[in-house]
Amino acid sequence: MVTRRHFLGGSAAAMLGAAMVSRAGAAALPEAPLQSGAATQAPLAPPNGRPYNPVVTLNGWTLPWRMRDGWKEFHLVAEPVEREMAPGMTAHLWGYNGQSPGPTIECVEGDKVRIFVTNKLPEHTTVHWHGVILPAGMDGVGGLTQPHVPPGKTFVYEFEMRHAGTFMYHPHSDEMVQMAMGMMGFIVVHPRDPAQMRVDRDFVFLISAYDIDPGSYTPRVAEMTNFNLWTWNSRVFPGIAPLPVRLGDRVRIRMGNLTMTNHPIHLHGHRFEVTGTDGGWVPPSARWPEVTTDVAVGQMRAIEFVADNPGDWAFHCHKSHHTMNAMGHDLPTVIGVSQKDLARRMDALVPDYMRMGEAGMADMGAMTMPLPANTLPMMSGEGPFGPIEMGGMFTTLKVRAGLGRNDYRDPGWYRHPKGTVAFEHVEGKAPRQR
Repeated sequence: MVTRRHFLGGSAAAMLGAAMVSRAGAAALPEAPLQSGAATQAPLAPPNGRPYNPVVTLNGWTLPWRMRDGWKEFHLVAEPVEREMAPGMTAHLWGYNGQSPGPTIECVEGDKVRIFVTNKLPEHTTVHWHGVILPAGMDGVGGLTQPHVPPGKTFVYEFEMRHAGTFMYHPHSDEMVQMAMGMMGFIVVHPRDPAQMRVDRDFVFLISAYDIDPGSYTPRVAEMTNFNLWTWNSRVFPGIAPLPVRLGDRVRIRMGNLTMTNHPIHLHGHRFEVTGTDGGWVPPSARWPEVTTDVAVGQMRAIEFVADNPGDWAFHCHKSHHTMNAMGHDLPTVIGVSQKDLARRMDALVPDYMRMGEAGMADMGAMTMPLPANTLPMMSGEGPFGPIEMGGMFTTLKVRAGLGRNDYRDPGWYRHPKGTVAFEHVEGKAPRQR
């Protein structure tokens, strides 16, 4: 649910902008909407300004704005937040306007934007507009292109959106800590002509990673490689919302990678083309069909396809460790090693000791065992045929006939037509679908 903050009124509340924009200082700050939950919000149709086809932010929302003298004004508040990663786990992060990642900023090619950034963190910050071509003094690199924004102060960034495309925002101030704490957000600049690159459904999400020890709430910000929570929009499966689309829709999915490694993003049941990168749209002559695209560190990618194959289709990172939750990295491999005698002796020391791993880890998907508070199982999720045995960067594309044009509710599990589900072979009998 979106609520409203009180206005932070008057020029006394604001330290003038990244480039000391005097004409903005005399105005009261625009309202800073606050998002209190992690549900996917409906697309925000533009109430004024140039028309465009809005995006849907996975487990997120779009930041409202006001128009003032031809400028589209937004208000970001950098602050500590609580983010539910999935039911059963909440993280203490830093973000914007109540959530991590912050709200998506949507505008149109040629828009003049003015973005107020209020700092409610315990340390200074900035905002860098990743991929946006703008004046150097608005680029948001603390110490290089502007002073850092001190706690309690508000800076102003203003520039014209010169190019349509897919971009991000994040700090360039104590960057390792602030990005490891979840400070990031998405920017979508729509084409001036709404008919250009038009799709029926347009989804966005950011890829991020955290290292949060079992039983704790705050990320270990000095971690460089051994992350245990791989997220889309600071959510892990089964907490990542599905992507419901209508049969026959042309679908775009935009993603940006702010982790420390690359991610091969794989879609089942469809072929797609990469139609957008950090630098803008890819001409049709330069595209080719794929089912997996690698998104490197700091990159954005937009993929498009026609949803012509009904069903529930897995959509995930193809690095298998990135589809696990709360995963330790120092476990020995005991496949094929009997633990029967060990378990008997361990049970005398540790009552209810559970041996695992001698036949693989599949039993973890259905196993219920005591976990520290605020800790997710390594793999979980229940599907129509049993445990899904996933976590991390995994969700489903749900292709359905009969969905309403603007209906983004979860349609439930797919009902397979008779004769289209894999089945058990019975020795001595001819294969027959049941």
